[in-house]
Amino acid sequence: MIGTWLALRKRGILGLNARNRAYIMKRNPRRRYPLVDDKLTTKQLAIESGISVPPLYGVIATEHDLSGLGDILKPYSEFVIKPARGSGGAGVLVIDGRRREMFVKTDGRGLPLAEIEYHASNILSGIYSLGGVPDKAMIEYRVRVDPIFDPVSYQGVPDIRLLVYRGVPTMAMVRLPTRQSDGKANLHQGAVGVGIEIATGLTTGGVWHSRAVQEHPDYGVPLAGIQIPTWPRLLELGAQCYELTGLGYLGVDIVLDRTHGPLLLELNARPGLAIQIANRSGLKLRLDAIDAQESLPETAEARCALAVELFKKPSHS
Repeated sequence: MIGTWLALRKRGILGLNARNRAYIMKRNPRRRYPLVDDKLTTKQLAIESGISVPPLYGVIATEHDLSGLGDILKPYSEFVIKPARGSGGAGVLVIDGRRREMFVKTDGRGLPLAEIEYHASNILSGIYSLGGVPDKAMIEYRVRVDPIFDPVSYQGVPDIRLLVYRGVPTMAMVRLPTRQSDGKANLHQGAVGVGIEIATGLTTGGVWHSRAVQEHPDYGVPLAGIQIPTWPRLLELGAQCYELTGLGYLGVDIVLDRTHGPLLLELNARPGLAIQIANRSGLKLRLDAIDAQESLPETAEARCALAVELFKKPSHS
């Protein structure tokens, strides 16, 4: 056991306790947490800062507001309803179209307006929120996934997790929905995490249920070698979230829309560590490389350039 621990440490694998003690507690002021724990607050801040997000159609804040939900939804055949303070994809309802008076889910099942109202009421009660506190229901644009992910994603919307340390993009992975995850991009529910090279935006190997995989479990399609579109723009969006939040250790979740490009989905002040397995690389070595810099650039663009230089693969030519 001690030998295994030493081997992991040598490879720079960061554990949960070390992450909390050396990075989250040190770099993330508690007073800044409300900026990322509430998706509505995050979205409003991003809009003010000129960061692209899925357009917001409306907010249901009280039970009284439910009577106006039908009017909010009237112009839209596709939309998403989600809790402002939810986590792990819980409480997210995706509507894919309309059929007569019914709202159609991605699995083809139709829901009457009354069921949509009931779902929004459940969100308000806090059953999906962090700590079970009363919540708000957000109605927003339904992302249309970039076709690059069509061969490796089951139904839902893949997202890209970018870990940003002191404003520098440090490690990245794309989370791909599977049949087992019911189309959700959540690793705990069975989605696949696939590492992405910071310098190039090319995917590498994957992780599924904490074990290394090379193919998508549903389609048998290779996970490596996918070029993420507009990668430099995506990196810069992630780096900008440092100024947005004031958090030094931050998970930035981004979706790639086929029309709008990279969109900020949400932020996380306590990002998980499975990203290391997806990348076959220890996180601590990269964090140390950033801390070793005499000073860090002030602009997001320059910090992205630093990330590319620090984390590019060595040439074998």
